Amino acid sequence: MKPIKVGLLGIGTVGSGTFNVLKRNQEEITRRAGRSIEIAMVADLNVERARELTHGEVEVVSDANLVVSHPDIDIVIELIGGYGIARELVLKAIANGKHVVTANKALLATHGNEIFKAAQEKGVMVAFEAAVAGGIPIIKALREGLTANRIQWIAGIINGTTNFILSEMRDKGLDFSTVLKQAQELGYAEADPTFDIEGVDAAHKATIMASIAYGIPMQFDKAYVEGITRLEASDIRYAEELGYRIKLLGITKRTPEGIELRVHPTLIPEKRLIANVEGAMNAVLVQGDAVGATLYYGKGAGSEPTASAVIADLVDITRLATADPEHRVPHLAFQPGSISNLPILPMTEIVTSYYLRMHVEDKPGVLADVTRILADFSISIDAMLQKEPGEGETQTDIIILTHQTKEKNIVAAIQKIEALNAVSGDVTKLRLEDLN
Repeated sequence: MKPIKVGLLGIGTVGSGTFNVLKRNQEEITRRAGRSIEIAMVADLNVERARELTHGEVEVVSDANLVVSHPDIDIVIELIGGYGIARELVLKAIANGKHVVTANKALLATHGNEIFKAAQEKGVMVAFEAAVAGGIPIIKALREGLTANRIQWIAGIINGTTNFILSEMRDKGLDFSTVLKQAQELGYAEADPTFDIEGVDAAHKATIMASIAYGIPMQFDKAYVEGITRLEASDIRYAEELGYRIKLLGITKRTPEGIELRVHPTLIPEKRLIANVEGAMNAVLVQGDAVGATLYYGKGAGSEPTASAVIADLVDITRLATADPEHRVPHLAFQPGSISNLPILPMTEIVTSYYLRMHVEDKPGVLADVTRILADFSISIDAMLQKEPGEGETQTDIIILTHQTKEKNIVAAIQKIEALNAVSGDVTKLRLEDLN
């Protein structure tokens, strides 16, 4: 049987890893796929570097359009990134009857509905295991392994940069800006880390997982996104005193009212396995009604871990390329005609628990005023920590953990608390998930 011919768009970190792993494990991959898979063309603006990385073994071009329109190419791997030219090239590849493998979570979270519709109409596959959590096969688990389950919720550490920063802040007691600089020096954070530290990258991935888990369209624009830039070392320390770790989580839940889709720093009980995921590692916790909780852990980025996911997609497509399109695994796990219109809930309607930190005057009656305001909004207290003021100081920190309440209630209560004369500055609010 003739080899499957692959065109690679972009041979950076993941592209070079894909080329190397595919070459190194060629025999094993061929035995699994049933026929050999060969990268026949590479498109990259830096043609000389691309030729060096491929050892002159494949055709290298600077124009990606030559790859997506080449009659001999069966599968196009898109590793360019971004929303613009990547979208054009993917849609052009699909229009030319080529299957697509992509690691581009931003593209899928924002234009996935359009891309999957085009692929369905053309009878080709779009595979994207590498778009979420690098080498962890979470997409396959959600689409296939857990297909018998009604997925109840997903909570994931799905950005290695922020997890590294939070781990360092906790271990060394350093502030955010200091650790961010270290992360950039070590190569964990980009020169412009905005997408990572502001939670956008994690929100792209959470959007994709929510769509597969619940059979809903991609709706990135409705996700709530909050990063870690305002997190203080003191909050990490106080959380630990109370038995919690702070992680940036991508969370999606099914509720009777609709779907929650949110990314934000979250307190997790330290006894949970996911709370102990450190450094640049990723982990995704999935709760299904039949299987219970399942945890997926591993490297969420890097050359060869992500290449592992890309090549798994190549093998899947190779196995199914000749199958009737109607009998392939649907892009979003559910049949295209069965996609649901469940609403994404606004953040004001989310129900969870909260961590509140306020800087107050150390005098009688302040705590009573705070608890009265919380009671007025039917917010009950689960735990509290009051710090002793430093020598010569007249103000101190009060930390309160609440039971579950609606976001709009806690926001209204905070406004009242901040208006108290004894409270200085803003109240810090973080969300808490038991993940039980």
